[in-house]
Amino acid sequence: MSKFTVREVFFRPRALARQDWTMPLPLYRMTRRLLRASDTGCVFVPIRSMQFQAVIDAEELIFVDAQGGYMVQDGEGGRVVQLAWQPTPPGALDSLAGPVPCRIVFYRPELAEVQRRLVGEFQRAAQQLLARRDARRPAPRGARVVPLRG
Repeated sequence: MSKFTVREVFFRPRALARQDWTMPLPLYRMTRRLLRASDTGCVFVPIRSMQFQAVIDAEELIFVDAQGGYMVQDGEGGRVVQLAWQPTPPGALDSLAGPVPCRIVFYRPELAEVQRRLVGEFQRAAQQLLARRDARRPAPRGARVVPLRG
């Protein structure tokens, strides 16, 4: 059976507003776990309760409206980014236990309420995705301890 990759296209409009925020550390860690398990460098997280889709990559999380915001430019079509979370790179963090500084970039007006809902709904969707992935992973069948040579 051959394996193929579907390429998604996303259009980023001009930013309308930016807001500093702190992402809860458990949520940030969840995004990194999902990303580490990806062999494509990005993870798609459907947020069904809001009809949104999140896309995680190494630098940011973008959110697109799964039911609208489609456009075509130069013969190529794709979804329009509604907002993005841009966490501070791990090497620049002040604390390993505190929340992660993050910038929210709004590409559409009046998304403050959507942002508030996204925090909880994205976390639930990411937890479900991790649980499904972990359920498919085979359980270890034993352990072996190897002594180091002196």
